[in-house]
Amino acid sequence: MTKTAWVFPGQGSQVQGMGSDLLDQPLAKDKFAQAEEILGWSVIDICQNEPDKLAQTLYTQPCLYVVETILADLVKQKQKPDLVAGHSLGEYIALYVAGVFEWSAGLHLVKRRAELMDSAAGGMMAALMNFDREQLETAIANNPEVVLANDNSPAQAVISGTPTAVKAVMSQVKSKKAVPLKVSGAFHSHLMQPAANEFQEVLTSVEFHKADVPVLSNIEPTPAVEADVLKQRIMEQMTGGVRWREIALALPENGIERVVEIGPGKVLTGLIKRTCSGLILENIQNMTGVDGC
Repeated sequence: MTKTAWVFPGQGSQVQGMGSDLLDQPLAKDKFAQAEEILGWSVIDICQNEPDKLAQTLYTQPCLYVVETILADLVKQKQKPDLVAGHSLGEYIALYVAGVFEWSAGLHLVKRRAELMDSAAGGMMAALMNFDREQLETAIANNPEVVLANDNSPAQAVISGTPTAVKAVMSQVKSKKAVPLKVSGAFHSHLMQPAANEFQEVLTSVEFHKADVPVLSNIEPTPAVEADVLKQRIMEQMTGGVRWREIALALPENGIERVVEIGPGKVLTGLIKRTCSGLILENIQNMTGVDGC
């Protein structure tokens, strides 16, 4: 049997209309109805008719959680993963798929996470493409107000911190492209500590179970199944960096031969392809992908 990892994208992968073709599935209808009770608004309505809201953290994260978990549940009726991982928000879908917490508990967590992150202000994030890694590491080491928020691939990274510090690092590092991101705050940095402190109270109240399959976490890309370890890792995620490049490298090291990205877009398989070769990469973005798996 080919060892397979399922990976789940996070904020930025959302597309208008996602989830619409799932409405005929009884499992999906039930989940969309549950989500509306928990959130107080309709995921399908936002995905279909409110592109401006879908782009806002407050709505983006719950919408992605609902759509991706439904897709994963449908795929799980046909096959199961040997390992799971998710990028930032995507880690919550990975934990749900691994059986770490109940679906509604996960949505409550994501809802609160989105609220806290959406209300964060005063920070800035920027993406660097085809950059000089040594220059970036030196610039960050010399500026405590900026961090490496997403180490996505050898050629792509995201920095986060105060606007002054982020702009300074952008000017100091040679790159093919440097783009400020349209986000409300400095996600995955020390500036998120007040939000992380509030979120920890919510996390503490949610029961985590031992995972059914190993999870590679953003802040520690080594396989883990223990409930307390996975909870501690997710607690640190809001202020810690997303080590996706290392997650990609860890896949073949853990015997993974095939990677299936479940969710809208092809961002993660693209990053993995640029990080390590020889893996079979597949994407399931909608019901057509589920039917074909």
